[in-house]
This record gives sequence, structure tokens and C-alpha cells, in this order.
Amino acid sequence: MGAVSRYAVDRAVANALGHPSLLGVFFINITGSFVLGMFVSTADNHTSWPAGVRMLVAVGFLGSYTTFSTLTVATMQTATAPDLPKAAMNILGSIAVGLIAAMAGIVVGRAL
Repeated sequence: MGAVSRYAVDRAVANALGHPSLLGVFFINITGSFVLGMFVSTADNHTSWPAGVRMLVAVGFLGSYTTFSTLTVATMQTATAPDLPKAAMNILGSIAVGLIAAMAGIVVGRAL
């Protein structure tokens, strides 16, 4: 379900922009980082949640929704286009904004 959701979101972003773009993968990885941070920190506060449910959501759904391999391949395709500044901005921005999103998710999750 996570991979199918990733594909649907990527296509929705491409349709909204009128063309395929790195923004779909960027949006997916940032939202996934936020939701995973929120889920993990919330789950830490709810130790009664079964471990299987935690793994299903964190690894099964969110792990397949976000994707490092798609990020790296899309970045390399952009770099060999050649558009090195865009490729560098994509990889560095994804990591920096992803870390911020994960931290924000953790903060929100702890508050729940």
C-alpha cells in the first residue's frame, strides 16, 4: 500500500505540474519523514500497541511510501541530464528538509 501510495502521489504531482518532476519524490520523502517521526514518537508513548502493528505502519507502509533508491536514481538522472545544480539541490535539500520534517514529526508525536 505504501508503494502504491507513493506512485499515486508522484503521478498527482506530475499531473498538477503538467510534467514529471523531482518534486513528487521530494514531497513523498518529506511527508513520509514527518509522518514516520510522528508515528514512532507517538508509538513510544503507547507501549500497548502491538509490535506487529508498529512494524506494519513504520516499515511496511511508510518504509515503502518513502524511498531512498528513487531519490538517488532521480538525482543521478538529473545530474546526467546534465543539470548538476538541480541534482545537488535535490539531494541536499531532500536530506536537510527531510531531517527538519522528521524532527517536526517527532515533536508533534510527543505532544500527542
